[in-house]
Amino acid sequence: MNWNMIGHEWAVELLQSHIAHKRIKHAYLFTGPPGVGRRTLALHFSQAINCTQPLKPGIPCGECRTCRQFEHMQHADLSLVQASEIGGTLKVEQIREVQRAISLSPYEAKYRIALFLRFDEANINASNALLKVLEEPPASTILLLTAETPESLLPTIVSRCEILRLRPLSFETLSAGLQNMASIPKDNANFLAHISQGRPGTALTLYKDPSLLERRQEILDLHFHLLRADTIERFNYIKTRYTKKRENFRIEFIDNLQVWQSVWRDVLLFQTKSTESIINIDHNETIHNIAAKMTIEKSLKFISDLDKSIQYLDHYSNLRLTLEVLIMDMPHISF
Repeated sequence: MNWNMIGHEWAVELLQSHIAHKRIKHAYLFTGPPGVGRRTLALHFSQAINCTQPLKPGIPCGECRTCRQFEHMQHADLSLVQASEIGGTLKVEQIREVQRAISLSPYEAKYRIALFLRFDEANINASNALLKVLEEPPASTILLLTAETPESLLPTIVSRCEILRLRPLSFETLSAGLQNMASIPKDNANFLAHISQGRPGTALTLYKDPSLLERRQEILDLHFHLLRADTIERFNYIKTRYTKKRENFRIEFIDNLQVWQSVWRDVLLFQTKSTESIINIDHNETIHNIAAKMTIEKSLKFISDLDKSIQYLDHYSNLRLTLEVLIMDMPHISF
């Protein structure tokens, strides 16, 4: 059984074998892009470890009180640690608080679980505090961490964890999973599999919240408009947007740039005549027209510019300057 997950069978089988053969490690690190299933896998693992009525070792019933509470992240022996917001900072005080909790024996489960979500957002003091916990892990406690890449964490933390690197699923695998496990109609499942870039959690979130699909369309429309716009119009856009900035504007614009990245990935696929399927299948004609007006070299240049801009925004570089450089240097295309 695959713990009712879409994909990642190899990871489920590995964790099931650890439980069945009583080789559970004291710390696990689940890596991969957001929405790929890191948190879901960690929670199902927590269920499988602590289920009071397992179907067999490593296979939770999913129905007992313990399973239900872990599924909803409400179990007394589950400590959840994360930054207050996506893109925020996980602080040392949060690590110290969970240290006190896991120093106690489990309240009712077999193991206490400390789940550190997006630990790549931890500051250096928080990372050092967790390292001390990993060096002397409490008995009957399992530490579960999620992050985009192992390289984003201290090497000394990574070396003390069992690493499971989750990758996006193929569009075909995800589409089939959405149909079979979420009862999503075939055409919609195929569309969601593509625009989520093979990430099950992202696909399900988009399905449950249509406003996110509307937001995606707005981001794409904006990008196509700016590609056609002259320098003055682009400058006015930056000026208007920046004066209306909110606290989460930086994170919001990173999201924009990631959607734009998907467009230029698709452009490059057309230009190189790749057989790989594009992401934005609902804008096939527009992207094909852009590809016809650009050279491969110019496309690669702008993809590099997008990558650098996201890195700058991630590291809190000057927001307005970053946007001005990117948007003013954006290719001018009539399509």
